[in-house]
Amino acid sequence: MTKKDKVVELKTKAEKISDEHLKELQGIINTINKTNMNIGRIEAQKHSLLHDLGVVQNKAVVLQDVFKKEYGSDDVNINDGTINWKKDEK
Repeated sequence: MTKKDKVVELKTKAEKISDEHLKELQGIINTINKTNMNIGRIEAQKHSLLHDLGVVQNKAVVLQDVFKKEYGSDDVNINDGTINWKKDEK
C-alpha cells in the first residue's frame, strides 16, 4: 500500500469578524446586560417587599397577643370580627 499525499489549501486567518456579526454580537450582549440589570432591580424590590412582609407579620403576632389578653382568644373571623370559640370554650 502506498500513501497518497493530500494537498490541503489553508485559508488565511481572519483578523476580525464581519460588521454584521459584530452588530449581532453587540445586540446580544446588550440584551444580556439589560436583562441582568432588570433581574437585579427586581431582586432588590423583592428584598424590600420581603422585609415589609416580615414587619406586617410581626404586627399581626402582636395583635394576636392583644386579642388573647383582652378577649381570651386570638381566633377571630376577619370578615365580621366574630370570635371563633371552640365548643368547649363557650
